[in-house]
Amino acid sequence: MSVEVAVQIALRTRFTSTPSVLALVPADHILDRNARPAPDPSIILGEDQTLDDGASTARDRHHVYSTLHIWKRETSTTGAKAIAWALRTAIRTGRLNLGASFHCADCRISSQRFLRDPDGETSHGVVTIETIVQEVA
Repeated sequence: MSVEVAVQIALRTRFTSTPSVLALVPADHILDRNARPAPDPSIILGEDQTLDDGASTARDRHHVYSTLHIWKRETSTTGAKAIAWALRTAIRTGRLNLGASFHCADCRISSQRFLRDPDGETSHGVVTIETIVQEVA
């Protein structure tokens, strides 16, 4: 399994087991898919970028940047911001379990943006999570 897939599985597991997230978004609305319209409300597990940590010539340490898209039918961005805060709270509860092949050295929300969809009825949050991963020998 790739480091990106391990992180994605761990993030979805964390979100679907965190009551503050589930109070705002049902577990079956936390998805890895590419289709619109997204369920309302929803968290779509989106794009990833992985960079070499550069701290070791072993090249076994990675920074995985995971992009999440929050969708909520509302004219403001208040609901999307509440969901993003719940995600931040979920991340802070401890290290992600990445299975036997990888160790989560750190995980944090590195950026959040909130946008109004051109349809005038939907808010869109874009959340980037940075996970530092060490391969386990």
